[in-house]
Amino acid sequence: MNLEQRQEIKTQIHTYIDALKHEIFELEEKTKPIAPDCSIGRLTRQEMIQEQQVNEHALGEARIRLNKLTYASKKVDKEDYGVCIECEEDILFARLILVPESSHCVRCKQELGL
Repeated sequence: MNLEQRQEIKTQIHTYIDALKHEIFELEEKTKPIAPDCSIGRLTRQEMIQEQQVNEHALGEARIRLNKLTYASKKVDKEDYGVCIECEEDILFARLILVPESSHCVRCKQELGL
């Protein structure tokens, strides 16, 4: 991977991090406790609780991805960044642009069922 590609990945990582921070803020607002007598229009309290649970799951996933992206941003300048931890082959640049926190190539990810 050349220097220009690494810089492009860094930029993409920071874009993803900024978007995730904004998404996490919004999800934290949506997962605040629901008042016992609260209902909005046709939504019942139970429906609101179910929606809150979905948002809590999404919040957890967003926090995990943020941690992975933060780790990737620290690792991107190292020699082993972009190398599959399973087969030790280079991970495709296009994959790293889409999923910069990738630690496996597509083939190994499929074989391992990840």
